Amino acid sequence: MIDIKLLETDLERTINRLERKKVDVKLLSSIKDIFLLNKQQKHILQNLQAQQNILSRQFGELKRDGLSTTELKCKLDTNKSLMQESNKNVQNSQAQLDMLSLKIPNFPDDDVLDGLDESHNKVIKHILDKPNFSFTPKEHWELSECNNWIDFKKGSKLAKSRFVVLNNEASKLERALVNYMLDFNRQKGFNEVSVPFIANRESLISTGQLPKFEDDLFKISNDNECDINDLFLIPTAEVPLVNIYRDEILEESELPILFTSSTPCFRKEAGSAGRDTRGMIRQHQFLKVELVSFCKPQDSDMIFDKMVKCASDLLLSLGLHHRLVELCTGDLGFSAAKTIDLEVWLPGQQKYREISSISNTRDFQARRGKIRYKENKKNLLINILNGSSLAIGRTLIAIMENNQTEDGTIVIPKVLEKYL
Repeated sequence: MIDIKLLETDLERTINRLERKKVDVKLLSSIKDIFLLNKQQKHILQNLQAQQNILSRQFGELKRDGLSTTELKCKLDTNKSLMQESNKNVQNSQAQLDMLSLKIPNFPDDDVLDGLDESHNKVIKHILDKPNFSFTPKEHWELSECNNWIDFKKGSKLAKSRFVVLNNEASKLERALVNYMLDFNRQKGFNEVSVPFIANRESLISTGQLPKFEDDLFKISNDNECDINDLFLIPTAEVPLVNIYRDEILEESELPILFTSSTPCFRKEAGSAGRDTRGMIRQHQFLKVELVSFCKPQDSDMIFDKMVKCASDLLLSLGLHHRLVELCTGDLGFSAAKTIDLEVWLPGQQKYREISSISNTRDFQARRGKIRYKENKKNLLINILNGSSLAIGRTLIAIMENNQTEDGTIVIPKVLEKYL
């Protein structure tokens, strides 16, 4: 979350920065009012506590001297009652403040482009050339009809729409991609970690999925036999990886910490009704290899560039033409201060598709998750970054469409051959 104190110390600039992300000014005004009320109530409580200390000392002196304490006892009781009421007021306003502050997105970096939506994003680089075909390239679902790689009907039969069954070579290729990507990332300095595929509410609050995006999450219901309230299937490995250090203080010497992990991801895609209904571009369940980094603020930009290069080099090693796109404020995610998307070219669809998204959240997630590091005897908020490296299903699709032959067979990239 953002530093709420900025609403008091630098209100105008804070509002201007958040308006770039289209935050409702009324919400900001409500938070400011509650913040000031909470501060006033804390001041009242502190005065009452100070008064209670004075009265307690006076009570002790009278009792020690054998004098009457009846009147002072009455004052003590009255002040204690006022303290209890004041403490309730502080707790109530603090709860309101905490609830509302969780709805405020991260500040965009100052150098992020202003824009309304993805149409205002900026293409900053192309890598490799588009493949040339002597025939009209097919889309991945058409190719699947030739080689029986992807079964959309069986996926719907087993679960519902936006689930698939991968057969034979597609299943082997999916497994090969996971292993290759993890090995590739390890060689780039990222430590491999296996994490749970289920997360609690606190974890999802820390990374920013809750409370705003609860409708996009698959929640596990209580079966009355075990305590599984407020558990969710993870939407990305970012959630468990970031929360490994929730409520912890790291040593400066430990940083930077670089993680990579492969997990299934589960998303309802509640806001995507009617979009990409054909094929497996947008699924409720998909595999993804993730990168997450923890670092000191002064190293944040360097780590960001390292993560972008890692994902881009991975696509390069697979021979896939792609481009780097800098997101504008209107397309920036809730927790992100800056994001670069990697978009791979799909010749069958004749369009670019996001295959990776690298984001720097600065200290936003660290403040929500209380993740700090110790430097010169001070506990400072850490910077946290995340990114896909890569989305497995979309990589499989990209290989199918870019490496297809006229008869529908798929040429597997050489770097993957030893993994098959």
